[in-house]
Amino acid sequence: MTAGTPARPAADSRSGELVALRSTAGVALVTATVLASMVGFLDAFMVNVAVPAIAVDLDASVSQLQWVLTGYLVTVAALLLLAGSLADHFGRRTILVTGLLVMLVASVGCAAAEGVTTLVIARLVQGVGGALVVPSSLAMLNGSLRTADRARGIGLWAGLSTLGSTFGPYGGGWLVDHASWRYVFLLNIPIILGALLVLTRVPEPTRTPRPLSLDLLGAVPAVAGLGGVIYALTEGPERGWGDPLVQLAAIVGIVGLAVLVPLEQRRRNPLLRTELFRSRQFDAINGATLLFYGALAAASYLVVLQCELQLGYSATDAGAALIPESVVFLLVSPFVGGLVNRTGTRWPMAIGILIVAVGFVWLSAVERGDSYASAILPGAVLWGLGIGLAVAPLTAGVLAAVDDADLGEASAINDASSRVGGVVMVALVPVLIGAGSARGLAESLRDGFPVAMLVMAGLCAAAAVLTVVFVSRDRTPHRRLPAASPRVAVCLLPDAAVRTDRRTP
Repeated sequence: MTAGTPARPAADSRSGELVALRSTAGVALVTATVLASMVGFLDAFMVNVAVPAIAVDLDASVSQLQWVLTGYLVTVAALLLLAGSLADHFGRRTILVTGLLVMLVASVGCAAAEGVTTLVIARLVQGVGGALVVPSSLAMLNGSLRTADRARGIGLWAGLSTLGSTFGPYGGGWLVDHASWRYVFLLNIPIILGALLVLTRVPEPTRTPRPLSLDLLGAVPAVAGLGGVIYALTEGPERGWGDPLVQLAAIVGIVGLAVLVPLEQRRRNPLLRTELFRSRQFDAINGATLLFYGALAAASYLVVLQCELQLGYSATDAGAALIPESVVFLLVSPFVGGLVNRTGTRWPMAIGILIVAVGFVWLSAVERGDSYASAILPGAVLWGLGIGLAVAPLTAGVLAAVDDADLGEASAINDASSRVGGVVMVALVPVLIGAGSARGLAESLRDGFPVAMLVMAGLCAAAAVLTVVFVSRDRTPHRRLPAASPRVAVCLLPDAAVRTDRRTP
């Protein structure tokens, strides 16, 4: 299908062609990817409401609690690029199903954990499954829909996926208050089973699989680099920044990340294909993603902790505190795909990120004794409006910079940017609020919460500036892949957020 050719009718699951959004296969596709995304969200962030209960039940220290949170995030971020490569080779549906099954088993392991160490190990395994699910689900959505339907499909995916963030923390908090924190890890099992069932109705387009690249030489510095940095940030407040093991981990992490790109440039089949970064659009959106999603992850954690440990909310109430943010997101995001078609990605994305920054500034003033309606609700509404505007253009823009054969890897890189940002900023929370071996989370939040939330607002402002300066404001083709990869050049056009222009090699 060329850029100027009308889209063909939706095909059934046997033909393997692209499907229309308004078709049985299209509905099944959106449903399956939404459910998979919900699972990823629940495993990443729903544990926030259970942190105080886990600390009491398992007698966990601040650093141990951080590993319960970041263990999943580190594994996902470290393995995303490899998972994207696997999805492009074996098929996105195959890898998605595998990842969901791994998450199913690991969730049971988390619920049955008898100690912090066992819980952290189970969370690491959950992260392996999450790494397989995250890039393959969005790449499957974008690569299976007709090109004219992709922006609207992404908008629907973004909006409906937020149902997990709307009711998940509330449901998890209710389970913590009325049963046990262990049931929080079982809440996603019905969603996993539902996704697996719906996936049987989803076709996968016929395509030429990319050669399998198990670039272990590239995977080692990626894992060691991210793991070393996160270990240093997590253990530093507890052990002390002068601890030899903390310093060694920091050095290993920095060196690993520093050598990754030069090493990958010399590989024949690299884990990280550096030619994807020749697009200024691709680079800028991934940089903004790193900052923006890092701020979102840390702010979510901070607000829940502030509600429980400073404002005296129950786990249920803390889980419900940000429901308005999710509701506004749900209402706004399905309509943003059409806005992207008319205006391009720059301004909706930048304005949305700035609105989130304003919401964080408002929330930074929340303190003991404040009412919910005046202190938290306005910030939550601004937060939801901002991400509702920003997510669809961000996602459509970054996927528009690569060809269809590279959607898995491009999605993995963008997801890696968001996950790396999230895990680094969540790991930095104890540092920002001054928690450690001498001060617990509750005591540290009293003085540290406002500063930490203002830092998150600053990260959002930096992401918005990056977007305005470097992301193209027009809707003309902004990049084509190098001649060595001429299969599909993807660009933003007036009548579709993602349109393909197929050429023969």
